[in-house]
Amino acid sequence: MLSRALRRSLALEVALYVALAIYGCDASPAAAAGVALAGVLALRATLTAVTYAWAWAYHSPAPPLSPGQAVRMVLGEYASCVLSFVLIFPFERWWMAPDRLSGGADQAAGRPGARPPVLLVHGYSCSRAAWWWLRRRLEAAGWRVATISLEPIYGSIDDFVEPLARRIAAVLAETGAERLLLVGHSMGGLVARAYLQRHGAARVERLVTLGTPHQGSRIAHIGLGENARQMQPDSAWLQALASPAPLLDTRVIYSPHDNFVMPQERLLLPGATSQAIAGVGHLAMLYSPRVARALLAALAGTGGTGAT
Repeated sequence: MLSRALRRSLALEVALYVALAIYGCDASPAAAAGVALAGVLALRATLTAVTYAWAWAYHSPAPPLSPGQAVRMVLGEYASCVLSFVLIFPFERWWMAPDRLSGGADQAAGRPGARPPVLLVHGYSCSRAAWWWLRRRLEAAGWRVATISLEPIYGSIDDFVEPLARRIAAVLAETGAERLLLVGHSMGGLVARAYLQRHGAARVERLVTLGTPHQGSRIAHIGLGENARQMQPDSAWLQALASPAPLLDTRVIYSPHDNFVMPQERLLLPGATSQAIAGVGHLAMLYSPRVARALLAALAGTGGTGAT
């Protein structure tokens, strides 16, 4: 599991920093702990800086940001990186309770106005823990929310389709609904589209994607695994996915300042309704109140093309 792998890698990273501090600099245990914390934070800051440098090198035209807005965006993305990969993902069981699909009486299947359930599909190198914050927001708004973890994390996107199909069937069986809403962040949107291409839209009412590289991303060239190669611009896999066009109502929520999908124009999907959320990073979409509001509107079938 991703959480176990991240715990091990984080433990090894901390142990390396501590060993270097104690045996290389003759530091005290307390000082070594401080060095380890600084090292963990510095590495994530470096990774965030690299993604923004790459994004700027290949950026598409975007609404200008003030210096203050740019700083807040980068710091928000950095905080999201630390929160996700240091605190939440490695310790998923502490943060993510099992899905609660029963809902209240007003959400019972077959009742007038009952909402369909929502299934959240995470992105590349993530797990269901990616939805910790947004799942809480959706549930607070009255939605029944399901999640899924796709493994192996560096496998082919095609291999994720049948697990997603089984999860869709299980969610519909548990809730008694006939159709559900699919939400995919990053690669998760491509997994959802691959499912729709293979199985059709009979069980899905609407697809909403957040920061999905619908037309690939240059940063995929340095990613690990078959799924990264499939997300390279103009890959044979993406070309095969592009036909046929979207099979159902599809809403694309994206940031014109995304630091993982570049050029950012590759976030767009022809034929889909799109909404730009300026000044937010790729991982920060998972913790953004503005993105949450746009997602809630898209799930309800409102909202549309525009920028916020």
